[in-house]
Amino acid sequence: MILALAGLALGIFLGFVLPLDLPSSYTSYMSIALLASLDSVFGGIRAEMEGHFDSHIFISGFFGNVTIATFLAYFGDRVGIPLYYAAIFTFGTRLFQNFAIIRRIFLNKIEQKYYKH
Repeated sequence: MILALAGLALGIFLGFVLPLDLPSSYTSYMSIALLASLDSVFGGIRAEMEGHFDSHIFISGFFGNVTIATFLAYFGDRVGIPLYYAAIFTFGTRLFQNFAIIRRIFLNKIEQKYYKH
């Protein structure tokens, strides 16, 4: 857990320090990639809270989701079909589902800790 927090802190620090400007034509690809990565992170948090987290599955899913989502956005751009909607719908839905499950698990743990002596 400490290593994950250190990596997150380092990533945030580098994001603020390094001047990286992307062309506006890449914004749709980056937003889809960010949504896919957030879906993977929330899925990893959920798996950890449920007690069946596997780092190999998390890493392969993280990069696989980002790659597929970005490819869908790129390919859709090239053929003139908004395929990125499929990625938005899928990853957005799963993100909110995972958040809802994480919230329920967290609230159940709090309830068990404080209300059942």
